[in-house]
Amino acid sequence: MARAMGKLTALKVDREKRPGIYADGGGLCLRVTPEGTKNWVFRFMLNGKARWMGLGPLHTIGLADARARAADCRKLRLDGVDPIDSRRAARQKAKLESSRAITFKKCAETYIASHAAGWRNAKHAAQWTSTIATYADPVIGSLSVQSVGTPEVMRVLEPIWRTKTETAGRLRGRIEAILDWAKVHGYREGDNPARWRGHLDVLLPAQSKVQRVQHHAALPYVAIGQFMEELRSQEGTAARALEFLILTAARTGETLGATWSEIDLDTGVWTIPALRMKGGREHRVPLSDRAVEILKNLRPSSTEAKAQAGNFVFPGAKIGRPLSNMAFLMLLRRMKREDVTGHGFRSTFKDWTSERTNYPGEVSEMALAHTIGDKVEAAYRRGDLFEKRRRLMDEWERYCGTSPSLGGTNVTELRARK
Repeated sequence: MARAMGKLTALKVDREKRPGIYADGGGLCLRVTPEGTKNWVFRFMLNGKARWMGLGPLHTIGLADARARAADCRKLRLDGVDPIDSRRAARQKAKLESSRAITFKKCAETYIASHAAGWRNAKHAAQWTSTIATYADPVIGSLSVQSVGTPEVMRVLEPIWRTKTETAGRLRGRIEAILDWAKVHGYREGDNPARWRGHLDVLLPAQSKVQRVQHHAALPYVAIGQFMEELRSQEGTAARALEFLILTAARTGETLGATWSEIDLDTGVWTIPALRMKGGREHRVPLSDRAVEILKNLRPSSTEAKAQAGNFVFPGAKIGRPLSNMAFLMLLRRMKREDVTGHGFRSTFKDWTSERTNYPGEVSEMALAHTIGDKVEAAYRRGDLFEKRRRLMDEWERYCGTSPSLGGTNVTELRARK
């Protein structure tokens, strides 16, 4: 027996107030909610399970239109097509069509704006903006994000892959992230043409084969005593900042950005907040006697002087600003020591701890605030080995005071530590 169709009338549809589902036939139903709203749904079976597809509210879709829409759904089912999937695909296609006006440049700008709050500092966001504007926008910036494919990505990367390898590698990752973002937002479909593994790695040589990593120039640890004697003879804030950096094994940015609010002179502890750390975690630095002495000599004597320094431990020439990133470079040039860099003294410290002490490797790694590579070890480690690090930094200070007349060969006693 054929299923009854057209069970509902326009009058019944209009007057029905009781919550429930009222069948018209052929899968078309009127749904009345407890709140009194009415909408059309199409019920069908797929793989033995009932599915419900909304067709629109009664105030917009009348009975005749609802029956026409239900008829279209039945035709799709006759052809073995899921009407819900069909509608979703049609909407996606329409969105893609409209997204042709959305350029790669627009997507990049929106991506950067939405992620900037989660980045460590404004400099990182500026680097994103700069590399995209300099290298990507002239080639693909005006293209619709959907039309960016492998040939377009290659036109961006190839000219700088061998000459500016590190920049090109970062640029590739940024383009990949922007295209992933565009796909999630429905502005493009298909594989990401900027992905490396299994794609661009077939077309471009690995960065490690194109350009060897350039390590920061570092001073041999046996020469640190003579260098420190020369450094202590230098006048000025930059000289004291570099000496402090060496004694704490800190990074350049961490040192230059140090504020008095991070320093506890009574306990000899420098607490660097997570926002200023490369690894994004708070780092406590034990201060040796000489490091504390440097700070006490630099401490502003008045509230006015502190305000002028902007609370920075190592203030620069501009009021309220720290020393420039170029301060150490210029200092080393004046000392005629262009063979070393500020960051390189971290390597000097690491080499000394490895060859002249018997402290476990994790102690020096924590002193350098390196991220633990082993996720299991990182999950179980709770402490920061602070007391062991304090003893290590005290010994490092003493070694840095080695008399040059001894040739920097003072050996730290190797003894068992608990």
